Amino acid sequence: MIQRFILAVQQGSQKVTDKNSSIFIFARDAKDGFLTTIHHLMMLLGMCSISLLAVMFIRPDLIEKFKNLSPFNIDEQTVEVNQPSLPNLKMLMATPQQIAQVQPNEVENKAITTEEDSKILGNQRQQQWVTTWLAKRYRVATDASNMLVSAAYLTAKDIKLDPLLILSVMAIESGLNPFAESPVGAQGLMQVMSKVHHEKFQDMGGIKAALNPVANIKVGALILKDYVTRGGSIEAGLKLYVGAAAFDNDAGYGTRVLAEYRRLKDVSTGKNVPTYTTTSASISVNRPQETASEVKTDKLIDSKVLPIEQKHQDQLATL
Repeated sequence: MIQRFILAVQQGSQKVTDKNSSIFIFARDAKDGFLTTIHHLMMLLGMCSISLLAVMFIRPDLIEKFKNLSPFNIDEQTVEVNQPSLPNLKMLMATPQQIAQVQPNEVENKAITTEEDSKILGNQRQQQWVTTWLAKRYRVATDASNMLVSAAYLTAKDIKLDPLLILSVMAIESGLNPFAESPVGAQGLMQVMSKVHHEKFQDMGGIKAALNPVANIKVGALILKDYVTRGGSIEAGLKLYVGAAAFDNDAGYGTRVLAEYRRLKDVSTGKNVPTYTTTSASISVNRPQETASEVKTDKLIDSKVLPIEQKHQDQLATL
């Protein structure tokens, strides 16, 4: 009787041990399976992320599409409505006394942009891309680059010229240095011959305003547009601007400006454009006719310029 009882107890203990062992093995296998599944899932997620980054690096334009699909994306039109209107170019240069004389509704009317102006200026995001790229490329403080880009865009709105062309000339001429001055007297961002074009600075405080970034951009852009109109094309206008009208070529000046212009065009569309190419700051611009006698040369050009053909007029209309 006692032996049967002992045997029953031993069998019961063996069953309990086997049951505990089975539970332990099941829990261990479940844990290992769960960790393996998580590990494989993380590997798959990492491979997908790397593939996505590679695709976005090759096709930067897809970034905008992904942003539009995001539920956190804010409609661009809504952002533009909430943004403050662009300041007037003249108000950036005005003294406190001049600002006090301007009526509030006059400032508001000048801030209104037409459809043509919007086409020239683009949107705020494009200007920000251009600002950031120029700041990195020419090692300029972002705030300073933002001021220069804003002034260029506002000037472009006033005179109906492509702002990216203005910025390209600024970059090649001075490397975005507002205090640059050549040995022959070209000054500022656009390297304007202030002694030759002194009358254009009269409404801006005189010839001393040549080193005022906003004034320099405006006068330089006006000269550039005048030369493009005279020459009948952007290439001819750039040749006149650098003072190479009497020479067979402009020593590659126009090529450098247009190359920078194409890079800025790509930047303004959201493309990933490298900033480590040869910068204009390290390239000296040769101006064979940058002397005080340019006034005579300027008049000589006026007498020799041929009427602009219709195809040239169409090209200028796109600026």
